[in-house]
Amino acid sequence: KDENSNAFLKFYNSDGGEISACGNGSRCVAYLLIKEGKNKKISMRTKAGILEAELDDNNLINLNMGSPSFEWNKIPLVENMDNKNLKIKINSDDGKIFEGGFSLNVGNPHVIFFVENFDNFNLKKIGPNIENHVFFPEKCNVTLASVKNKKHIKVKVWERGAGLTKACGTAACATAVAGSMLNLNDRHVNIEFPEGLLEINWKKDDSIYMTGKVSEIKKIKVNI
Repeated sequence: KDENSNAFLKFYNSDGGEISACGNGSRCVAYLLIKEGKNKKISMRTKAGILEAELDDNNLINLNMGSPSFEWNKIPLVENMDNKNLKIKINSDDGKIFEGGFSLNVGNPHVIFFVENFDNFNLKKIGPNIENHVFFPEKCNVTLASVKNKKHIKVKVWERGAGLTKACGTAACATAVAGSMLNLNDRHVNIEFPEGLLEINWKKDDSIYMTGKVSEIKKIKVNI
């Protein structure tokens, strides 16, 4: 329960560590609460702020993820540096060196590498090295992004505290914002993961809206 919102959410990754935000987790909780309360809109409080959620006419959850942060001490980075290009080097499978890394915070710290083909990189190997890089005092989520066109980006994500993940909502938001600032994609863009697609709209008021499907799998009971 929460005094001013429909619920207060806490998120834990598979390593047991608590995180401030989880876009897809929030959409799932929003879907359940909206169905239970027979409401179209709800609000949820997290450590990263208040999230407003809405069920649209296509049975998709639309979630306002708030505004991105670019200041080095809010991402956070270890010191004041160019967050648009951290000049971190990663190696491709064919031995080529790629230098880059756009860092920002969308509830969680993120770094995105825009590469031509992410299949040329071993994210299982690169991910933990970047997650624990000296630049990131609170670790970070690592995304490899391949821009297909202004409306479509394909991504792979290494999530801090969880490893390789099939989808990450905050990473989708971070990728859309970073790509837009680098003029690689539109502010309204589809982010494609190995297991699905999220629609991200970084609106002019600086709020990031994330829309996607929720799949009901099974109802289980857990004793705590």
